[in-house]
Amino acid sequence: MWIDPIKLQNQNKLIHDYQTNQKDILDFFDYAPHNAESFSQRLAELKTRSFKREGLVQVLMEMNKEWDASEATLANIKRLKDENSVVVIGGQQAGLLTGPLYTIHKVISIIHLARVQEKKLHVPVIPVFWIAGEDHDFAEINHVMMPLQGRMKKYRTLQRADQKRAVSQLHLDKEKTKQWVQMVFGTLTETEHTAELYSLCNQIIDQSETFVDFFAKLIFYLFEQEGLVLMDSNDSRVRKLESDYFLQMIKEQPNISGGVYQTLRQLQQRGYSVSVDAEENDGHLFIQLNGERILLIRNGSDWVGKQGECRYSQEEMLEIARNTPELLSNNVVTRPLMQELLFPSLAFLGGPGEVAYWSVLQNAFYTMDMKMPPVLTRLSFTLVDHKIRKLLDKHLVSAGDAVNNGVLHEKTNWLASQASPPIEQVVDQVKLAFERNHAPLRQIAKDMRADLGELAEKNLFHLFRELEFMEDRLTQAFEEKHQHVLEEFDSVNVALHPEDGLQERMWNVIPYLNLFGKSFIQEILQQDFDYKQDHYLIYL
Repeated sequence: MWIDPIKLQNQNKLIHDYQTNQKDILDFFDYAPHNAESFSQRLAELKTRSFKREGLVQVLMEMNKEWDASEATLANIKRLKDENSVVVIGGQQAGLLTGPLYTIHKVISIIHLARVQEKKLHVPVIPVFWIAGEDHDFAEINHVMMPLQGRMKKYRTLQRADQKRAVSQLHLDKEKTKQWVQMVFGTLTETEHTAELYSLCNQIIDQSETFVDFFAKLIFYLFEQEGLVLMDSNDSRVRKLESDYFLQMIKEQPNISGGVYQTLRQLQQRGYSVSVDAEENDGHLFIQLNGERILLIRNGSDWVGKQGECRYSQEEMLEIARNTPELLSNNVVTRPLMQELLFPSLAFLGGPGEVAYWSVLQNAFYTMDMKMPPVLTRLSFTLVDHKIRKLLDKHLVSAGDAVNNGVLHEKTNWLASQASPPIEQVVDQVKLAFERNHAPLRQIAKDMRADLGELAEKNLFHLFRELEFMEDRLTQAFEEKHQHVLEEFDSVNVALHPEDGLQERMWNVIPYLNLFGKSFIQEILQQDFDYKQDHYLIYL
């Protein structure tokens, strides 16, 4: 295995400026992401704050044991009792079979950065992955994408979810999930790893009651000895720890929502686009009602459902936070606040979209008497196996170009170069000759009668149609003759630039586990990475 950093083209302006330390965007964060002093400064700041370490350790210990966590994970949870310990944290929804590859890349980033900073700072630095179990967008997690005939095909689970119920509360239909896993594995070429991997997935399904269980147990299989700590943010035990923080958020709602709204306007004035909808009356909290999550806004002194589903007074909301906090959950704005109130976070690692929406949160953090942690963009990878590397070499295409632009242009040029002379050029020449030789006939017809002139024009049109039909048949036969090579270009394109985007946003980890087993993840973790780099090619 070796790695090669590359630049990504057409990056979002906000992320480009953030990665290159531009003041216009760094003004919205408390720490420069690539300043070596940021972590030691953050460590000093965390010493001035207090955390519910004992309660957090107890909840994490119970939760992770339920997912059959390794001794390395349990030992790391115990280290959180140390007042000097900190965490590197990030999170994602509980995708089926871990979801898109970027989820795996995020976990790798968290573990890698925690290792690096523990050596530098000489304090316990624990990798924590926050499973967003309260998310209710089932359509985001209910499928994987797999390659099929030069494109990516979506394979949805056979299970349905009609209500807007939190994912961690969705019962996993084991039979339907097993049928779905069988369908997904049916797309793979059998290798020495296939049978064991298939058996493992079915075993984990048998041991899982929810989608979060399925996700967590598979993550622990992949990162068994890394000491990774998992947390379901929707667990009722976590909610009890969060009760005081919900109280604070409810009381400070006008300042939180007003600060986010103003910051969003400021970012827009500086030319930055952030995909966060924020108004001054947003509550930035959900409440669970009849099994569904309802987003709340403020209407005068009351909290109401965004679609008018419910209404609560300020005092009723405070009572809910005190007595039944499990009914409350965070949205995209308050989730980072809750995360930082619960954990002594040395750093947060997120994808480009997450880093962008954190840019609107500075004033919200100040409202809650906190600074933002250093926010780093997670490592971004494209995996290149031996077969794809050979095809790149064969067709003289650089992997960086293929990742950024795909190889459809190269495919078209190669095909055109194989015909001598090119079919299209020959047909154009024949058309020109037909038109020239047909001209006297059209002139005679036109001079004789107007309707015969029109008939002659139609005659030429039909002759052209016959030529175009012949061109299509010749092209089809020509492509069939070279089908094998064209499929090689398609294989490269779907592997490195699927659906005109990055591999990590489309592919799932299963095809790579099928080819290499889970050892390739351990090999990646042994590499040296620079978080200033846009993207890495990883040659397997």
